[in-house]
Parts: sequence; C-alpha cells; structure tokens
Amino acid sequence: MKRTAKFFALAFTASLLLTSCYTYTTVVGKGAQGNQTVKKWNHYVVYGLAPVGVSDAKEMAGGATDYTVTTEQSFVNGLVSALTFGLYSPTTTTVTK
Repeated sequence: MKRTAKFFALAFTASLLLTSCYTYTTVVGKGAQGNQTVKKWNHYVVYGLAPVGVSDAKEMAGGATDYTVTTEQSFVNGLVSALTFGLYSPTTTTVTK
C-alpha cells in the first residue's frame, strides 16, 4: 500500500515538473523570406478550451504571400496560466515574413 502511494506521489510530482511549452509552426507559400516579425497574444479561457480573442495570421502578415506562422505557449504564457489556475490560458502567435 505504501509503495502505491509513493508511486502516485512521484508520478504527480513528475507531471507538475516535467511539463513543457508547445509550439506549432505553419509555412505559407515559400515560408519567411526575411526576418520581420509581428507578435500577438491569443486569449483563451477554461484551460484553453474557449477562445476569447484569437489573432488572424493572414492579417498579421500584411498582404505577404510567403510567411511562417508560429503559435506557442511560451514560459510567460504558461506562468500566467498557472497563476490563474488555468482560467485564463494565453498563447503567442508570431508571423515572420
């Protein structure tokens, strides 16, 4: 019985400490041809299930036909999410053209 409790305590601790940020990248056309970037936060509530304000990558590209879109949960986004206990879960979208 004690062995099972230790296992679950260890698994719980590992799940808290071994979390990571995620990144999703999309290449449009030939991809980024330069290094000009535009960043915006996306706003979600309830652990990211309900979008409140999501950026439009096409609008952020400003008419460019070749660009790269990266959506990620950065450390700062994760910290904000942790401080609000997941009620507010932002991500960051970066458009490089």
